[in-house]
Amino acid sequence: MPPRKKKGGGRGGWGRGKKSAPTIQSHLSHHLSLLHSTPLPLPPLKPDHPSRPLYVLSTGMIVMEVDNPLYATAYDFLVTISEPVARPQWVHHYQLTPFSLYAASAVNYTSGGIIRTLSKLSKTAVPDNVSSFIKGCTERYGKVKLVLKDGRVMVEGKDDAEGREILRFLSRRPEILECRVKAEGAEEEGGDAWIKSTVEAEDRSNLRDVEDGASSSDESSSEGEEDEAGNRVVREAKREGTISFEIESTMVENVKKTCIELDYPLMEEYDFRSDNSLKSIPNFNLRPSTRIRRYQERSLSKMFGNGRARSGIIVLPCGAGKTLTGVTAAQTVGKGCIVLCTNAVSVLQWKEQFQKWTTIGEREEDRGRIACFTSQMKDQMHPEGCVLITTYTMLTFSGKRNEASEEVMKEIQGREWGLIMMDEVHVVPAATFRKVIGNVKSHTKLGLTATLVREDDKIGDLNFLIGPKLYEANWMDLTAAGYLANVQCLEVWCPLPRSFMKEYLKMDDVRRKQMLYVMNPCKMRTVEFLLKEHKKRGDKIIVFSDLVTALVYYSKKFQEPCIHGGTAELERQGILGMFKANQGSSTLFISKVGDTSIDLPEANVIIQIASHYGSRRQEAQRLGRILRPKAGTATDGTNKDSFNAFFYTLVSTDTSEMYYSTKRQQYLVDQGYTFRILTNLHEKATARSRAEGGLCSTVKEENAILRDILAYSATGDLHLKREEAALEKEKDHNLQIGSVRRQGGLGERSGGRGRLYQEVGNPRNDFFKTRKIKTNHAQLGV
Repeated sequence: MPPRKKKGGGRGGWGRGKKSAPTIQSHLSHHLSLLHSTPLPLPPLKPDHPSRPLYVLSTGMIVMEVDNPLYATAYDFLVTISEPVARPQWVHHYQLTPFSLYAASAVNYTSGGIIRTLSKLSKTAVPDNVSSFIKGCTERYGKVKLVLKDGRVMVEGKDDAEGREILRFLSRRPEILECRVKAEGAEEEGGDAWIKSTVEAEDRSNLRDVEDGASSSDESSSEGEEDEAGNRVVREAKREGTISFEIESTMVENVKKTCIELDYPLMEEYDFRSDNSLKSIPNFNLRPSTRIRRYQERSLSKMFGNGRARSGIIVLPCGAGKTLTGVTAAQTVGKGCIVLCTNAVSVLQWKEQFQKWTTIGEREEDRGRIACFTSQMKDQMHPEGCVLITTYTMLTFSGKRNEASEEVMKEIQGREWGLIMMDEVHVVPAATFRKVIGNVKSHTKLGLTATLVREDDKIGDLNFLIGPKLYEANWMDLTAAGYLANVQCLEVWCPLPRSFMKEYLKMDDVRRKQMLYVMNPCKMRTVEFLLKEHKKRGDKIIVFSDLVTALVYYSKKFQEPCIHGGTAELERQGILGMFKANQGSSTLFISKVGDTSIDLPEANVIIQIASHYGSRRQEAQRLGRILRPKAGTATDGTNKDSFNAFFYTLVSTDTSEMYYSTKRQQYLVDQGYTFRILTNLHEKATARSRAEGGLCSTVKEENAILRDILAYSATGDLHLKREEAALEKEKDHNLQIGSVRRQGGLGERSGGRGRLYQEVGNPRNDFFKTRKIKTNHAQLGV
């Protein structure tokens, strides 16, 4: 059995193992002391403060008590108006930002409603500077819209004095002026050329209730009445005038970014129910057996809150049903839809999910209503609208295409699409993939991801590339409700043998140094120990290693199947099929090709022996491989201390791997996970190995491994070359990670300020520094 007692401490703040909540006042005092050199006094409490769950600080930080009867109400409200910063068990941190308030405005939250609700839930009075900040961020949202009409991209405002003034101010900015197109039919007015039109006014009766999230029934904008004779009279829908100017479709990113910087964020909404220019896809309905969960329904209500589709991002954990959420969104819009995936495997999985949950393409006359476009598949698209599933690479490839691909691309670019849906949307800010926004003309955009995080600090670009974050689920709440497996995270320390450490300290070759701490004999013995223990329990185990040479070595030693970039597709599918069907081995060794797009719901144990430096996203993605709910999981919140999945990270002590491990865990710690550190498991593993004559049980075997490592050459590593070739198409173009020496005091040399292994080219990832508030404090008057 896995060790249950905590050895050597843990990481993750107030973890799930604590019996009582910390004092929130002491926690806030500590937080304010980190932000200010002189600690600030806490504001006075309201007389009935025990019944209220929030503190609202003058920095825009909101702190919430989880152990409060109003937690559920407060959580739904906060996740809409603010950005989650950290959500451990007892105390959650949220931050008000301009982008989070733009997102709140997009779902019809007003500044007055936000401030009133904060005041009702807060233990203290809402600071005046926070109220001013909320008003300043919300009053301008929605004044200007980005719309797609007849294949032309327009910046649109109301045809009144305020609307003209705003559009005149924006259109004359040099950054926007160079993006404008001289449009036919534009009317000259005071030196400006506007395209005038009328649109159906938004039916305010269809807006969802801000306070409780209840949405009203779908009604037409025309209301039926009866005259004195009893005859039905249709009242004409109210219309309102608009003015607009046209911009280049390839320059939308620049225009949206500039408008955000000018505090006039462009709102993107699509009134798909009233759009007759795009034909709806026939026989595109959810099956009667399809059921969506409450949190999926909540996320979709943020997108369709007023009967129109808003552009934005939905964040759901791995295994929580992102695909079904996306399928439901596409079916709700009902127009032509493009789904973008990271690789061809995901394309097939999305197609399977559309066919599983909806009735699209079932009839013979509906052939082509669901199509795939990859290097191997080029299905015929229906001329009147379809769901097209493809990859980012296929749409952004800038080289010479074959004739078939060129024809498909012309057809894609020549159409208007109701929705473009981007899976794993965190890859979009990459220099190559972001071009897809200008290549496709779509009325609305939806991004889906489990890990809204990047290592190059470009994640904020999604606010103008796609739209604001509409919804983010709480991992721990879904775990307590039984929608996710309850995972115990453990970091296992494995000391390097003296001979290995001696070579590690004097070696300059980065690849060989990595080989030394990955091929650590102590790690091998620990892997052997864990495999035996979990096989006794009947568990299904995945062993991850980014270092393919080490992966192949481990798999051969343990005589288990292995998948990496060089594995043939048929062989890969055969191995995965046997693993799922419980035939043959219950253990699978896999490289980074298994981080995403491989669905193994049967797996419940992960052993990580090598990873990609400090990638927080990879850590969360690998944890997601075992997050599928397991049989017998309680759904009443009583399973918090009953673990049914295990996530082990093996770390060679006193190496750079320890720093990277801490950095990788930060995202999961912020989601509420606690990493328990096991310092003596290697002793048990070594004792058993030597007693039973197991792997690396003698010094002779250790020395043989060391000699192989010293003779290793990356240039002649065929496994490495095949892995890199297989991943090239999925390359995310993140910054390369390296290390650099710098001078500093004792604090810097100890790693306390992030200076021991400083990343090159990564200016804002100092995880050991005091975590800074991302909001501009000048805007808050602090």
